[in-house]
Amino acid sequence: MPRRSADLPLFLLVTFALSWLAALPVWLADAPIGSPLFTVVGIVLMFTPTFGVLAVWLYGRRRGEPGTSPREWVRRTGLTLGERRGRTLGLVATAWLGVPVLTIVAIALSAALGLLSVDLDGLSLFRQGLLRAGQEQGAQPDPTIMALIQGVTIFLIAPLINSIAAFGEEWGWRGWLLPRLMPLGTWRALLASGVIWGAWHAPLTLRGYNYPELGAWAAPMFVIFCVAFGSLLGWLRLRSGSVWPAVVGHGALNASAGLVVLVGDAAAPPNLVVAGITGLVGSALIAVLTAALFRLRPVTAPAPVAV
Repeated sequence: MPRRSADLPLFLLVTFALSWLAALPVWLADAPIGSPLFTVVGIVLMFTPTFGVLAVWLYGRRRGEPGTSPREWVRRTGLTLGERRGRTLGLVATAWLGVPVLTIVAIALSAALGLLSVDLDGLSLFRQGLLRAGQEQGAQPDPTIMALIQGVTIFLIAPLINSIAAFGEEWGWRGWLLPRLMPLGTWRALLASGVIWGAWHAPLTLRGYNYPELGAWAAPMFVIFCVAFGSLLGWLRLRSGSVWPAVVGHGALNASAGLVVLVGDAAAPPNLVVAGITGLVGSALIAVLTAALFRLRPVTAPAPVAV
């Protein structure tokens, strides 16, 4: 049966319109990256794709479309554990621990290529950040203890905490959008969903988010990363038939991406355009890994979400 022609435009309209609306305070106040307002807006933005999914569902329900009963919608958008729960839970665990490991590999590769200076002994860049924060807050935390705490939380706690907001995105991008695009073919669907995902970040990336040194050029730069990492998350979604491994993978990325600052050298701060997991080195590493996963562990295309 043909899919509704209006569901994709409706999803994109709601998701993008709400993201720009949510980001409006940042633009009006000219809030700098890292400010409390910028952080809060970033979290709010992450839930706009969920509203896009709900808008499509409500539109279909009002029209009496098949496949829009709550139980069927939950299944088709990946909110269950899929047909093989053991595989899904295994992929959740792999994403939880594997993404931080991948972040570390990207840092090591960047350093090996001479694109990143690290200071593992002195943690000078991290100490510099703590000193600046301590001066503002009137406290002087111990850098070694803080680094140890961050390292532990990145692997054990932070992926779960970050997955709460990551779900707001992933139910839209990998839960609904990717299956909706699969009739294009797997790689075209991954490319299209990654470009859309990257473009959706524009309310923040146009202000230099993730790559402050690029200014507005951070927006197209981040699309490159979103295509690469989105394809990896897409493999998790398609391989499991569930959105939860992608949710945890996304949460683990948000938890660990800042590791490059933890080990960086204050005398030669990292160029985030090339170094680390969100730089060109990380994007290339993720692309190679994803291509290998699709070759070694093929996926089955899910049924389209809307019919």
